[in-house]
Amino acid sequence: MPSEATLKKTPLNDLHRALGAKMVEFAGYDMPVQFPMGVLKEHLHTREKAGLFDVSHMGQAVIVGPDHLTAARALETLAPGEFQKLGVSRQRLSVLLNDDGGIIDDLMVSRPDTDGRLNIVVNGACKEADYAYLNERLPDGVKLERFDNRGLLALQGPMASEVLSKHCPAAAELKFMSFAELQIGDIRAVVTRGGYTGEDGFEISTWAEDTEKLARLLLDDPNVEPIGLGARDSLRLEAGMCLYGHDLTPEISPVEGNLSFIIGKRRREEGGFAGADRILKELAEGPKRLRVGILPEGRAPAREGAEIQSVDGKVIGKVTSGGFGPTVGGPVAMGYVETAYAETGTPLQLIVRGKPLAAVVADMPFTPNRYYRG
Repeated sequence: MPSEATLKKTPLNDLHRALGAKMVEFAGYDMPVQFPMGVLKEHLHTREKAGLFDVSHMGQAVIVGPDHLTAARALETLAPGEFQKLGVSRQRLSVLLNDDGGIIDDLMVSRPDTDGRLNIVVNGACKEADYAYLNERLPDGVKLERFDNRGLLALQGPMASEVLSKHCPAAAELKFMSFAELQIGDIRAVVTRGGYTGEDGFEISTWAEDTEKLARLLLDDPNVEPIGLGARDSLRLEAGMCLYGHDLTPEISPVEGNLSFIIGKRRREEGGFAGADRILKELAEGPKRLRVGILPEGRAPAREGAEIQSVDGKVIGKVTSGGFGPTVGGPVAMGYVETAYAETGTPLQLIVRGKPLAAVVADMPFTPNRYYRG
């Protein structure tokens, strides 16, 4: 673990401290886990109004080829998405795969209007390994360029559009999973409509030197509060979103991760991506285990690592994320179970502090997604 002196800092580090954040190490960065409002109120504020998240630790880069098809085909050897047909100004969720079909990282892929470029956003804890993997595997004529000089903000919540459109009316016109280069006040930014909380919202990429100015502009709105990693985790858990390194690992395939929707029809027919033999077999025959949502009974949360048993005591899996869902008003979790136990409504028991806790397989998201569909 990096020492305090070697922790990396985002462009908002001084602002976080000025706002009274409690700072922790996360993905090698000095990051805010909560602000004075506290995790519970930060979570509820984001569901009711708008929360501002610093996600500048995530990796921003671009895959560059001579034309779109060349760049798309190169990425398609390592990820199962249909990038050849990705439209201009559109974004898509995907995963980087190893040769065994396991997930190296999840990533967002978007296509700007400059031909031959695919922008990617990867997890902060994985980005150095991701970049090394891409540099090793991309063919001649296709290269990776890092955007280490940019910050990234997420504005999430039902009032996010109203807040952002005061400074950038065009933002309100963006559709879900689309993006545009826009001017927010006098700041140039790339604005994407989407997010990690299940709410309508935006991710905003700016030059590092403009990131604090933009954050202060948005925080001046009385409907916006700064939100730390604690509430970010409970919000994404309620939304059924995976956290890499917990719910997704190099041993888990996208089919096991319940992410088969990211594998396009042509890719299922043609294969041609890392780990395709395993993944296509799992698509055809079904995986042996599957990520599911879990609702524990009572008030006690089941944390990551808790053993999952059938009601007759057979060990069938493990919890990969768990905690209290403030909007749900009770504990929520997700984990992997043998496929025979993955159907919604299946009763389970979770071993918490050595004692069995009754639970049931539940649909995700635990709270309805409220993305703007246009």
